[in-house]
Amino acid sequence: MAIRRADFPLPDVTDHLTAPYFEGAAAGELRVPRCDACDAWVWYPAEQCPACTSAALAWRVTSGRGRLFSWAVVRRAFLPAFDDKVPFASGLVALEEAPEVRLVTLLVDCEPVALAADDPMEAVFRPLTFATVPGVAVVVPMFRPMGRST
Repeated sequence: MAIRRADFPLPDVTDHLTAPYFEGAAAGELRVPRCDACDAWVWYPAEQCPACTSAALAWRVTSGRGRLFSWAVVRRAFLPAFDDKVPFASGLVALEEAPEVRLVTLLVDCEPVALAADDPMEAVFRPLTFATVPGVAVVVPMFRPMGRST
């Protein structure tokens, strides 16, 4: 099914499963749901815990730190909205608190050729914009190598 939102490819901040993630980002916090019944981290957000099926999930603030699990440098826009963004680095960052939680993210403040697996990373919160959606921005967590300034 094709996505037909006027603000696509910006994330849908109103989706009930992911809205707390974007609310946290807007507050400068990296939040991830965790099961109150079994303590499992639940990523991607779901209605119930995949480990124990409990619906007792709560959004927890994480440290915002992790390790670079994998990445790719995108050199060719796959949608017109990305034309002015290439080249950019996209990656998976495994969270410090829960390495099994790997967030898809933009990698910023770095030279992609200098990236290496297991690099320590930290979340930064920046507006995501697209020229195809003028005047609209969504603050999202992005990751950069630890210790880099903005």
